[in-house]
Amino acid sequence: MANRLSQIATRTGDNGTTGLGDNTRVSKNSLRVHAMGDVDELNSHIGVLLCEDMPADVRALLVEVQHQLFNLGGELSIPGFELLKPESVLALDEALAAHNEQLPRLQEFILPAGTRAAALAHVCRTVARRAERAVVALGNEEALRETPRQYLNRLSDLMFVLSRVFNRMHGGDDVYWKSERMAKMATEE
Repeated sequence: MANRLSQIATRTGDNGTTGLGDNTRVSKNSLRVHAMGDVDELNSHIGVLLCEDMPADVRALLVEVQHQLFNLGGELSIPGFELLKPESVLALDEALAAHNEQLPRLQEFILPAGTRAAALAHVCRTVARRAERAVVALGNEEALRETPRQYLNRLSDLMFVLSRVFNRMHGGDDVYWKSERMAKMATEE
């Protein structure tokens, strides 16, 4: 890696452009750069989440997610290149099924709250959704494979489920939204 990143401050971006992995230069405000930045931000938030106490299997899952997000960022930085494999989406599907199976069925919407780990997982969920929107916007302008979009979609779902897992780690529960409509319906029954 030292050979690849021997100089961090190159000053080549001072004019508002950045270099992609294929040596082309694009505006730092391009859809591609927005998508890359959102994926990078998501990976950083997952790094913060990993500072929290969690089961070893969840930690291993999130570390693998970080590697896959790095692959996704690399794929976005090299137009037409494939780094994120479809198997990574299947791995998220399996993790979703395994963790969701342990949770009670939701009866009401929940707030992005509870334990610190749960709240951080919700932040990751919302950043994953933003990254997904950025990838969709890029895909509307340029040809993209479906795997990056699918991966981010599944990842946001997984982060929601993991937030519920984190809330229950020490006997807690989700923080439910107090819907006026639902409360009124309950009193009328």
